[in-house]
Amino acid sequence: MSKRFSLEGKTAFVTGASYGIGMAIAKAFHSEGAAIVFNDINIDLVQKGIASYREAGITASGYVCDVTSEEQVAETVSKIAAEVGTIDILVNNAGVIKRIPALEMTAREFWQVIDVDLVGPFIVSKAVAPGMIAKGGGKIINICSMMSELGRETVSAYAAAKGGLKMLTRNLACEWAEHNIQVNGIGPGYIATPQTAPLREKGHPFNEFIIAKTPAARWGTTEDLEGPAIFLASAASDFVNGHVLYVDGGILAYIGKQPK
Repeated sequence: MSKRFSLEGKTAFVTGASYGIGMAIAKAFHSEGAAIVFNDINIDLVQKGIASYREAGITASGYVCDVTSEEQVAETVSKIAAEVGTIDILVNNAGVIKRIPALEMTAREFWQVIDVDLVGPFIVSKAVAPGMIAKGGGKIINICSMMSELGRETVSAYAAAKGGLKMLTRNLACEWAEHNIQVNGIGPGYIATPQTAPLREKGHPFNEFIIAKTPAARWGTTEDLEGPAIFLASAASDFVNGHVLYVDGGILAYIGKQPK
């Protein structure tokens, strides 16, 4: 059974994986034998990412690439194929969020989120798919969100993008299944990262809100995402397609606590 989860000999490209959830997923892939490739928007982030991987004993290849540029993505995918290997596993992790009330948000700000969080995954997936088809198959994992299903104040653009990413996941799964390409998503719940540390302080209203809304009564960790990511990247999920796996501690199943 363990061989079904092995990523030995695979090349995994995780976008925006110089830190955070993307890096945690990339490290998990490395633990199962995959070669790790990542990108970020500028050289400083790429170099910091490479240094962090090196500290963990991982040799990762980093590239400067804007996922919203078809030209840059095509060039980067070609470089990866030449320098590391044809991409077997793609994780569309790069993303941005702007917390702005809808009445105050400009169309330009709205489109910036849509471009990175929805158009970017389309561009990168389209760029890697021909190589996967030529190799006889591949795995694409889109990082979706609770906002693929739920709404919340100030994140209209993000929710629109992540809802669209859920449907893009399903549609690409339908189009590319005949080529043995599985396209699935992971929908993280609220995850404890350095970026969320101020919100998780005891007594903070948002921390109390998340604990109350999560049946598991805790924030998730990046480790909670590792097993699901390995599953969706491996042969163990070869008949799983067009699915979004929510790793949320039960949030989507929960109506909330009954008032006392």
